[in-house]
Amino acid sequence: MGALRNMVDEKTTVADLRREVEKFVHERKWRKFHNPKDLAISICLEAAELLELFQWLSQREVWRLARNPVARSKIGEELADIQIYLLCLANVLNFDVSQLVAEKLQRDRERYPAENFKGRAPTSADEKR
Repeated sequence: MGALRNMVDEKTTVADLRREVEKFVHERKWRKFHNPKDLAISICLEAAELLELFQWLSQREVWRLARNPVARSKIGEELADIQIYLLCLANVLNFDVSQLVAEKLQRDRERYPAENFKGRAPTSADEKR
């Protein structure tokens, strides 16, 4: 547990996280339960738990919640659950997460050039072009 406490974004690689998640799964012999469909379902379920924390709140209430230490802890737990399942899926399907993100960002840079989308969200009209 001591080594895990020292894992911070500035020093921890995606590969480090993937190894820790794989070790956790291996120690419990859970790999047999990890198939793409069930992991995708688990990602959605955990994302729904995160959404539930913000359901029916105004923007002001959301930001107030995000500053509340107890709520912030729960938000963090749900983010971690989602990330762990994402890493499990990447492990099962042998995806290079960093490469996927870099490639997707490049496609989105081309699709949504900053000079055309600065300060505004894409609309359905943009999608039809």
